[in-house]
Amino acid sequence: MLFLGLGLVLLALKYLEIGAVATWSWLIVLAPFGLAVLWWSWADWSGYTKRKVVERENARKAERIARQREKLGMPPNKRR
Repeated sequence: MLFLGLGLVLLALKYLEIGAVATWSWLIVLAPFGLAVLWWSWADWSGYTKRKVVERENARKAERIARQREKLGMPPNKRR
């Protein structure tokens, strides 16, 4: 997301001819979009994206279980 945001800002600055970015080459201005594609490709290929999703789901599940145990008056789970 960082590369995409940076690319959008640079693109807007270049299009509106604001500041020093107006004199930069289009290759430099569009480079963050290429880096974003490379990052997303690597993240999908390496399993990084799926691993982060699973970690987030597991954390939500553990939090939900802890809340339910607390509501039932049971002691917290010690097996973490």
